Amino acid sequence: MAKVNFQDKFSKFDEHWMPKVIAEMNDYQFKLVKVKGEFVWHNHSHTDEVFIVIEGCLKIEFAENTVELNAGEMYVVPKGIQHKPYADEECKVMLVEPKGVVNTGEADSDLTASNDVWV
Repeated sequence: MAKVNFQDKFSKFDEHWMPKVIAEMNDYQFKLVKVKGEFVWHNHSHTDEVFIVIEGCLKIEFAENTVELNAGEMYVVPKGIQHKPYADEECKVMLVEPKGVVNTGEADSDLTASNDVWV
């Protein structure tokens, strides 16, 4: 067991929309991701998804509204709900999700990231 420093981990990668695993707890992974620009519309039919903003501003668009999250805020997207995250400027986010969750859900996209990439 070793403590994890978020800023140190964020300094080890530059790409956007490619989550990196920093820890595991039971069947869950803690992932850090840098985001900028628009992602794809998608959903996760088998799990909720949590976005925890570490730095910057993240927006999550839904069919009826858009949620804005700033540093120190989080939001849980219920399973099965279509959503599209985006950020006008680079934003640093932590995700907590079950092992094996694909970042683009069931959408086929060039932004689909490989799973289990540790930093």
